[in-house]
Amino acid sequence: MKHIFKEGKTEDSDVLLLLHGTGGTEEDLMPIAQMIDSEAAILSVRGNVLENGMPRFFKRLREGVFDEEDLLFRTSELNDFLEEASHSYGFSREKVIAVGYSNGANIAGSLLFHYENSLKAAILYHPMVPRRGVELPDLTNTPVFIGAGENDPICPAQETEDLKQLLEEAGSSVETKWERMGHRLTEEEVTASSAWYRNHIRNN
Repeated sequence: MKHIFKEGKTEDSDVLLLLHGTGGTEEDLMPIAQMIDSEAAILSVRGNVLENGMPRFFKRLREGVFDEEDLLFRTSELNDFLEEASHSYGFSREKVIAVGYSNGANIAGSLLFHYENSLKAAILYHPMVPRRGVELPDLTNTPVFIGAGENDPICPAQETEDLKQLLEEAGSSVETKWERMGHRLTEEEVTASSAWYRNHIRNN
């Protein structure tokens, strides 16, 4: 998978896995990573699927309706890539924290739903429920931050509420930051996620 890797300040630094939204690239979330933890290592990945020339992490049938078969395949592909990258770059899988927006948040959510211990934690900006009716792994030690829009036309507020409930039922502690800027990722969301990260994740 096309990606950027930047070493952290120390060998023990957390690794921020950056996952862009539809039409984005591996460069998009780099400034946000700096706001969250300027000392962390960075693994920023470009989605392997194209939709009308726009990179994505998995196919969809239409807006808001995922191609579940492709979602499962691409989630497995990303999980395998993380394992390979951890060996290539010498970081621990136990240090990987996903930071995803929109489509990137959805593939990160799918990692949480399908692979136990795939992530140390996750910051999900405007995610949807990746799949329904599936049993989640134990997420007791995997906290999640969700940034959401009360008036998000792409990711309705109920999706956020449902996702929060499913994650909490699997044992995760979930903090939600609500905005009223539609599907847009706001500076306030990033600031709140950075504070959450400092309080709950960094060096834990």
